[in-house]
Amino acid sequence: MNLFAELLASSKPQTGPRISNNRRGIEIKSEREIGIMRQSGRIVATVLKEIMGLVKPGMTTGELDAYAEERIRSMGAVPSFKGYHGFTGTICASINNEVVHGIPSKKRVIRDGDLLKVDTGAFYEGYHGDSCVTIGVGSISEEAERLSRVAQESLMQGLSQIKAGRTLLDIAGAVQDHVEANGYAVVEDYTGHGVGRNLHEEPSVFNYRTRDLPNVQLRSGMTLAVEPILNAGAKNCRTLKDHWTVVTQDGSLSAQWEHTVLVTDSGYEILTDRDAV
Repeated sequence: MNLFAELLASSKPQTGPRISNNRRGIEIKSEREIGIMRQSGRIVATVLKEIMGLVKPGMTTGELDAYAEERIRSMGAVPSFKGYHGFTGTICASINNEVVHGIPSKKRVIRDGDLLKVDTGAFYEGYHGDSCVTIGVGSISEEAERLSRVAQESLMQGLSQIKAGRTLLDIAGAVQDHVEANGYAVVEDYTGHGVGRNLHEEPSVFNYRTRDLPNVQLRSGMTLAVEPILNAGAKNCRTLKDHWTVVTQDGSLSAQWEHTVLVTDSGYEILTDRDAV
């Protein structure tokens, strides 16, 4: 899930990258904390892996939300998103041109060919895990498949830059270069973020090169949610009247992949690795 833009200045629950990236505010996790975050990440990974195998045309996003909540609670955790600044769901369920923060509903039917983004988090013993997947439902178009694949590749390109001593702009540049080389647009309104005792912590993890904030050097023990969002058309987005759901302005498809990762001296560890559950 993305950072809430200017949350303290506005009651409107949008997301965005505007926190300070003050190094003094970036938490370095202890071995005990990392151990707990491995568990919260594992819970998130388990739920998303199960949902990826469960989704089929005719289901509703509300059904997926109920499933996710039950599974998260059954593993001893609490849904991170439910009630967060008034959000009503355990998952964000965003379909096709919906970019982020789609509100799950018993009335929203998932159809063959949909590109479904499912984002969720789990709060376990005081620490959060956060991850997002993009799911092609049934038979999807070549365009949708390629967009999702490039989005996932861009995430992994960003992660490949993570190592103590590297910087946030190393991540951002790797993501941006891969996205643009494939003809897509990076959504600039939303970023990744630190994660731990709070769902959203410093630093902002940009997906494009910027001088807006200091270029923070990565340190072992940082835990980050890295989450590129790609549009097939232009980068511009708008928020619907529900004050949550964000859509592409031109109606083009959007895709997102996200992992919570631990920065190490030698590289990184994916804490929400679905292949490990």
